[in-house]
Amino acid sequence: MTPQPNPEAGAAVKAADRAHVFHSWSAQELIDPLAVAGAEGSYFWDYDGRRYLDFTSGLVYTNIGYQHPKVVAAIQEQAAQMTTFAPAFAVEARSEAARLIAERTPGDLDKIFFTNGGADAVEHALRMARLHTGRPKVLSAYRSYHGGTQQAVNVTGDPRRWASDSATAGVVHFWAPFLYRSRFYAETEEQECARALEHLETTIAFEGPSTVAAIILETIPGTAGVMPPPPGYLAGVRALCDKYGIVLVLDEVMAGFGRTGTWFAADLYDVVPDLMTFAKGVNSGYVPLGGVAISAEIAATFATRAYPGGLTYSGHPLACAAAVATINVMEEEGLVGNAASLGASVVGPGLRELAERHPSVGEVRGTGMFWALELVRDRETREPLVPYNASGEANAPMAAFAAAAKKAGLWPFVNMNRTHVVPPLNTGEAELKEGLAALDAALSVADEHVR
Repeated sequence: MTPQPNPEAGAAVKAADRAHVFHSWSAQELIDPLAVAGAEGSYFWDYDGRRYLDFTSGLVYTNIGYQHPKVVAAIQEQAAQMTTFAPAFAVEARSEAARLIAERTPGDLDKIFFTNGGADAVEHALRMARLHTGRPKVLSAYRSYHGGTQQAVNVTGDPRRWASDSATAGVVHFWAPFLYRSRFYAETEEQECARALEHLETTIAFEGPSTVAAIILETIPGTAGVMPPPPGYLAGVRALCDKYGIVLVLDEVMAGFGRTGTWFAADLYDVVPDLMTFAKGVNSGYVPLGGVAISAEIAATFATRAYPGGLTYSGHPLACAAAVATINVMEEEGLVGNAASLGASVVGPGLRELAERHPSVGEVRGTGMFWALELVRDRETREPLVPYNASGEANAPMAAFAAAAKKAGLWPFVNMNRTHVVPPLNTGEAELKEGLAALDAALSVADEHVR
């Protein structure tokens, strides 16, 4: 679609937004949201006719791009047949979505509890774990994000937790492995893995194993920096959970549904959790949907004992119809394989080539269509381009980088001192190279801040 400029309409949309919309994670008078006129495939555009290649996939959820005609049609057909229905009933779209998801989850995660998104999926997974074990505590990692609701934000390990953390949520944080900024003085991935597992087992021991209900991890942390765990780490966590009777919860809200070049990131590590949360890519965010995939053992806990939780819109027919269509599109168009192959042949090599030319790039990491560039002032000391949790003038170098990317026609995902490369899974090779060229130009701006 060719964007048609209509600045008057854009001004009206912007005025209504500024008058009435309260934006998340924002100081309301300091933001300037772009008025978006439309989107298609891997692009969106504003009311001035400027088009942007979206390397953010919305918030890492439009895994099949915007406005896929088959999913749009499925939503329209479901709306005509049955727009909504209460969750206590068996509904075709709900049943079929659950079946298709269960077919793709690892191991025996064959029961699906539907939620409205990722945060409430985490809320319910942790409630299930506590009820299943009869224990109060949850262990979670620093450098993580699990959602904005009360329990989910408390298990989160980044600064978004701070304002809501009253130290009463039964959450204990620990360090997960991340060799580039190791907390364990490790020099190799093997050392980082072994020391991180030792640290975790020590944390369990000192907290009291009989008090720990669950360990929750993003299989590959997303917003915190796209940090694939070293070989053996997740298997080691699984072994610790088995040893101490702890429920392993893997958060695949961002990494799931093809993002890593496999249906779920857990498939890369041959690890089966007891509970797995999902959302985002399950239906490309076309209608809000999330859920918990539940093991047979935990499902059995609630076979004759009521599960004390639910949502009015659990398994909403429109959302489930979108999920069915999305999963079928991903199969028909080979999008999981496309993410794996283009990630390996285009995105990864392209980002590593950029790193060779730009001294502001400290590290490239990722897999599939799930990558991050760590931007630094000094490669030797690894000093971040901006301080941790920077804002205002302290964040100026990253703001300048983002502005340069947008000027080049690329909408970047920027968090702290990183830019993430997370385009839709059906982004073509030519589009990916277009985005890499725009990143090349923007990184030249970041290079100006290197010491």
